[in-house]
Amino acid sequence: MSPVIPNEAGNVAILQVVPTTSPQDTGTSQLISRLRNDVIPQATAGSDLKVYVGGITAIFDDFASVLGGKLPLFIGVIIAMGGLLLLVAFRSLLVPAVAAVMNLLAAGASFGIVTAIFQWGWGSEALGAGAGPIEAFLPVMMLAILFGLSMDYQVFLVSRMHEEWVRRPDNRRAITVGQADTGRVITAAATIMVLVFGAFILGGQRVIAEFGVGLAAAVLLDAFVLRTVLVPAVMHLFGAANWWIPGWLDRALPHLSVDPAEEPPAPPREQERVPAVVG
Repeated sequence: MSPVIPNEAGNVAILQVVPTTSPQDTGTSQLISRLRNDVIPQATAGSDLKVYVGGITAIFDDFASVLGGKLPLFIGVIIAMGGLLLLVAFRSLLVPAVAAVMNLLAAGASFGIVTAIFQWGWGSEALGAGAGPIEAFLPVMMLAILFGLSMDYQVFLVSRMHEEWVRRPDNRRAITVGQADTGRVITAAATIMVLVFGAFILGGQRVIAEFGVGLAAAVLLDAFVLRTVLVPAVMHLFGAANWWIPGWLDRALPHLSVDPAEEPPAPPREQERVPAVVG
C-alpha cells in the first residue's frame, strides 16, 4: 500500500493498493468486489466521503461484467436478424431454426476449444501462450465473425437446395443435389479460411493466437461437420416440412430471391431463323 497522495486543493487523494494475486486471477476480481461492497461502505458509513476503486485491473473487471451482461442480448439480436433474412429468402420456418442451432453449436465448440487451450492450459506450452483467463472482448468479436461466416455457408448450401426444390418439389432430391453441388466449394473455401486463421497462431501474441485457434476450429467444425453432414441429415429427416411456411406469413413477408430469376430464352433474331422448306 502506497502513502496517500492528495491534490493541491486537498479535496481529492489517491491511494494505491497492490494485491498479492495477479491481475487475471479470480482472487483479484473477488478483492475488487469485496472492497466496493463491504470494506469501503463500512469505512465511509456516516460521512460524505466518496471512495472509488479504479485502475487498469478494475476497468477490465468492469468491462468484462458489462460485456457478460450484454452477451445474451447480442446473441439474440444476431440470431433474430439472421433468422429473419433466411425466413424471407427461403420462405421457411425450419431453415432459420436449423441454421441458428448449428451456428450456436459451432460457436460453443470453438469457445470450448479456446478455453481448454488458453485457460486450462491444454497444449498451451506448445503455442507459447501460457494459461490464464480469456480476454473479455474475445467472445463478442468471435461471435460476430463466426455468425457471418456460418451464415455465408448456410445461404450458399440452402440456396442450391431451394432452387432444386422450386424446380421439382422432391425434398430428397433437393437436399442431395444441393449438397453435391456445393459441398466441394464449401470445404475448399473453409480450408483456405482455416489456414489463414491458423497463421494467427504464429504471431507470438496471446490475443491473436486466441482468435486464430477459435476461428480456425469453428470454421473447421462448421464446414466439415455441420454444413456438410448435420444440416443435410436434419433436412432429410424433416422432409417437405423444410419448405413450409404459414400462408398468412408468406403473404405478409416481402418476396426476395437469393438467386436471380431465370429469364425466358430470347426469340431467334431474323437472320437466324431457318426458312421452312415447302414441298
